[in-house]
Amino acid sequence: MIEIKKKSIIPIYGLMTVWVLYCVFVPLSGVWSFIGLVFAGAVSFFALSLFFPGKSVSVEATEEPLRTGDEKIDTLLAVGGKSIAEMQGFSNAITNESVRNKANELISITDKIFKKQLVEPGVYPQVKRFADFFLPTTVKLLGSYVKFSQSGIEGDNITSTMERINTALDTTLVSYRKFFDSLFENQALDIETDISVLDTMLKKEGLLDSDFGTKS
Repeated sequence: MIEIKKKSIIPIYGLMTVWVLYCVFVPLSGVWSFIGLVFAGAVSFFALSLFFPGKSVSVEATEEPLRTGDEKIDTLLAVGGKSIAEMQGFSNAITNESVRNKANELISITDKIFKKQLVEPGVYPQVKRFADFFLPTTVKLLGSYVKFSQSGIEGDNITSTMERINTALDTTLVSYRKFFDSLFENQALDIETDISVLDTMLKKEGLLDSDFGTKS
């Protein structure tokens, strides 16, 4: 939330009223009469601004869309942002705490998946596949759960379907965690290579007896 200062319109109305009354009672026949008009209006506006300064209102801050400068990545980030907003809307409508918690974790992981492109653009193909195939089904499942939960009717079909969706969310969560972890594969390989190179250099210099075991 951010605070925005909204000015009162009363000083403007007061200024206009003073000008009208001034013109009625003071003929505008010379330079000084016009100067008096401006002065009277300024004084009235200043005085009323002190008594009616306006008020501060809280508004929801609008988050700027993430941009990288790469059109295809920015387009994909926009798709992710839209899907996350839909999922958040469904989550807010879910009254079952357990299901809502699962939905919120899915939202969190989804957000991290898309933002991974900001630090590693090379994961674009994987994230694109995620956005095209996996994410739409997840959004649909959450939407269906909300639809059934708000139907206002209790029945075996509705109850069993909601339970199946709940179970499916568990499986989806496991898959999302694994997918997010897979996005770090290249980084893990790079680090493993760095460690191997460092290990070799230390051994060559006689500073290492075995892997990760320095001479005492």
